[in-house]
Amino acid sequence: MARHASDRNLEVYLRDINQVPLLTAAEEKTLGWRIINDNDLEAKDHMIRANLRLVVAISKNYTRRGLPIGDLIEEGNIGLIRAVEGFDPAQGARFSTYASWWIKQSIKRTLINARHPIHIPAYMVELITRWRRTSASFEDEQSRQPTVEEMADLMELPHRKAKIVQQALLAHRSATHAPTVGDGEALDFASVIADGRLENPEKTFGRDEDLRAVLSIIETLEERGARVLRLRYGLEGQAPLTLKQIGAVIGLTRERVRQIEMDTLRRIQHKLKQRRVA
Repeated sequence: MARHASDRNLEVYLRDINQVPLLTAAEEKTLGWRIINDNDLEAKDHMIRANLRLVVAISKNYTRRGLPIGDLIEEGNIGLIRAVEGFDPAQGARFSTYASWWIKQSIKRTLINARHPIHIPAYMVELITRWRRTSASFEDEQSRQPTVEEMADLMELPHRKAKIVQQALLAHRSATHAPTVGDGEALDFASVIADGRLENPEKTFGRDEDLRAVLSIIETLEERGARVLRLRYGLEGQAPLTLKQIGAVIGLTRERVRQIEMDTLRRIQHKLKQRRVA
């Protein structure tokens, strides 16, 4: 009975999102600039709704891996929201190319968490899920992570219980040391460093020797550029941040962070080419 209701809800959802027209490249750029320059919430909402079908299409590739399609779509939508906030029309790529990476990463992390071998009571799983979504929403609005006290207030929990949920979440995340996704696909640096806005990033960073070279090159970069890359691609152990979020962390404008990111990636590409020639 519950499954039939879930299927009906999914059918209604798919019917609703199919009524939103897809965006042209010009429309994507217009909305993107409105989001960047004016923090236009209406433009942001339009961009999200016009790309919900992309999330569904990607989510279908991760079915039969332990989570229902509805949960995969929910998590993919979180990645879509982050992509909308981080999209830079100046790079010339279509939004779907850029957003696909964020959507896949959000889904993959959820699948990893779902495969942890530790037992967590059902009520705690629900609290952890609420915690993650509430925290993500807070980070999107405030460009920083909430404190335990703030999470307790947002979730209407006693502070003591909020600390317990936080500890359970940390244990849940740390249970797997060598994460894989679904069929055993490893989350390596190639999937972390990939950036859809660059020209053919798989050729730049796809080979194992290049991955090792990239890691060593990052250690030689000036600190600001290295930190921007670590935050941008989640190399410090946290989820990747948007340009706006990174700006709030290091005290720079979104545009300046974007310039540093692109300049640093160009430096890495140049050094990789030099190593290949040598």
